[in-house]
Order: sequence, then C-alpha cells, then structure tokens
Amino acid sequence: MQTRIQGTVMPVLEVQLDPNDSVFAESGELSWMTASVQMTTHTQMGGGGGLLGMFKRVVGGGSLFMTEYRAVQAPGEVAFATKVPGHIVPVSVSPSNEYMVHRHGFLCATPQITIGVGFQQSLGAGIFGGDGFMLQKVGGTGTAWLELSGELIRKDLAPGETLRVHPGHVGAFQASVSFQITTVPGIKNAIFGGDGIFLAALTGPGTVWLQTLPISRLAHQIAEYLPRGESGGGRAIVGGGLLGGIVGSMLNGDNN
Repeated sequence: MQTRIQGTVMPVLEVQLDPNDSVFAESGELSWMTASVQMTTHTQMGGGGGLLGMFKRVVGGGSLFMTEYRAVQAPGEVAFATKVPGHIVPVSVSPSNEYMVHRHGFLCATPQITIGVGFQQSLGAGIFGGDGFMLQKVGGTGTAWLELSGELIRKDLAPGETLRVHPGHVGAFQASVSFQITTVPGIKNAIFGGDGIFLAALTGPGTVWLQTLPISRLAHQIAEYLPRGESGGGRAIVGGGLLGGIVGSMLNGDNN
C-alpha cells in the first residue's frame, strides 16, 4: 500500500491499494476510486465487532456504519478529500502509541485500527452547539489519517510541561499527554474575554497538534453571511447559545 497527500488548502489523500489491500472510513467520506475497488458498508470496522464496540465508536463521535474499500483482483486507488480547509496527518498507531483526536478528525485507516470514545464533557450550549466537548480515541495497530482544520501547529511537550488551549483548537495528541478541561475564574473572562471560561490543559510528555480553524468557529462566521431569512435565526441561535452557555457555567460554578 502506498499513499500520497496532494493539494495545499484543500488536500486529498490518495491510497494505492494492492490486490486484497483495504482501508476503511466513515460512510460518505469517499471522493473517488478506480473500478477495481469494491465498497462494503457494515458495522464491523473501527473496532465495531460487537454491540459494545459499536456503542463506543458512536459515543466517541463516529458513525454507526463504516465503509471498507478493498482492491479486488487488480491494484486500485481510493481517495479522501478534506471537508474544510486544513491538513491531513498520517499517524502510526500501536497499543503503546494511541491518539486522541477531535470528534471530526478521523479520515480513514487501515483495517486493524479501532475508534472509540476518549473524552466527553458538557461545556454549555454556546461552546460546541450543545453537544459538549468530545475526543475520539484512535487505537489498535496500523496507520490512521487525521483531518485537522486550518493551519497545523505541532507542539512537543516535555514531561510535566503544560499547554493551555481553547478546546476548539485541540486537533489531536498522543495518549501519553494528560488532558483535562479547566476553567478560568472571573466574570470578566466569561463575559468579555471572547473565549468563554473553558480551557484545555495538556500536560506532557507527548506531541500535540493544534488546529487554527475550529469548525464551530467557522460555522459561526458563515452564519453571518446566510440569506436574511436564515441569518437572523442563525445569529439568534448562536448568540443565545453563547449567552446561555456563559450564564449556565456561571450558575454551575456558584453551586459547586
């Protein structure tokens, strides 16, 4: 199996499959493929070899159905493009080298890779549209390709070194990195800071990949340019969600 990443702002991953080689991705991720590649959609890939495995994958932000792309009788090619401007990052995965990835960060992988829930926490309606903050855990053995939005910044953290990051900018990190959501005290930060009161604290050792274009922030910016009949509603929902998330966080802080 050979791969190449082409493009700059909107890259695409092209995978050259030898006969009987395969990769899998979530349903709907395909960009193009040659005639010798056979598609099979089922629930077994990505660690979904049972009800518990499927549940972990779905809770982690993945889909119930995965699609396997296999070259049959002759070599073939399958391609997966990014959904938003960004980068494609290949990572080698093993039981001693697993990864945490933002909920939309999994692009595709070789057959023995597993997808599960790595972290989940509610941060209020305004931060991630009411879905809370979620990380997928990429485990197993093989190669996975991650999709990170915007420009890509890599940080290699030394043991005990901590980096505080807006949660939306967390793209991926090695599982050896300790992760927790922290709050920034003070009403000024909550109301006037613009970044809410939540920060992700990542502590080494390990590598962290930061993305400069959180999808939630991109969606908020696009909402400003929707047609008049829809944009007002979009702004009201986003604005109301932000205010509700801030007030709810403040009230929860007072009750603790």
